[in-house]
Amino acid sequence: QLQASGGGLVQAGGPLRLSCAASGRAFSSYVMGWLRQAPGKEREFVAAISWSGTRSYYADSVKGRFIISRDNAKNTVYLQMNSLEPEDTAVYYCAARSDLARATTVGGYNSWGQGTQFTVSS
Repeated sequence: QLQASGGGLVQAGGPLRLSCAASGRAFSSYVMGWLRQAPGKEREFVAAISWSGTRSYYADSVKGRFIISRDNAKNTVYLQMNSLEPEDTAVYYCAARSDLARATTVGGYNSWGQGTQFTVSS
């Protein structure tokens, strides 16, 4: 089970960190991803991180502004978001899959958290 948190209201240009806590003992066996869905838009990939955290992948729209990380001892994956833009407003979901194949696609994930909403005000 995945539980995302950290949403809210933030001003444009500001930072925000999302967290996703996973239950169970197999967290380090999963590739973790963050995906988002803005109002009226399809869900899209944001970032993914490999099992040990040595490899990470980003959507072009967030590259250089967002950083995904994980702490396997705490069963938690994070998304540090900087230089936020109103276009980043969305519900953010954490998700898991067993391998890196298709980890940069929405359809590549088979376990999803409930999502956390935040709004970037201009």
